[in-house]
Amino acid sequence: MYEISVEKHFDAAHFLRGYRGKCEALHGHRFKVVARVSAAGLDDVGMAYDFTELKRHLDDILAAYDHTCLNDVPPFDKINPTSENIAAAIYRQLDSKLADPVTISGIEVWESPHTWVTYRPG
Repeated sequence: MYEISVEKHFDAAHFLRGYRGKCEALHGHRFKVVARVSAAGLDDVGMAYDFTELKRHLDDILAAYDHTCLNDVPPFDKINPTSENIAAAIYRQLDSKLADPVTISGIEVWESPHTWVTYRPG
């Protein structure tokens, strides 16, 4: 099994509805996103998946979030823009862009250098 990973970032503001603490106020992050995909074998060129394609797909998804207030961007206009929900939303969007035999093995969303969440399909 091969695992291919790319890392990107986006800058955005958000606030957490119903949360009691500092994060209920509008604040911003440079969110780091790591997308990991898995493939059992290699193609004719010797690649499990093309880094360029994975970066392009992730860039397309993150462009909708960059320099926004996430609370104004679907689906976060309806659900809280927690790192958990952001990771799951990125997973769903990326999954729709990939074809067999490649599968997503995980999406990481980092709010800071010391705090992150990983979403894996289950």
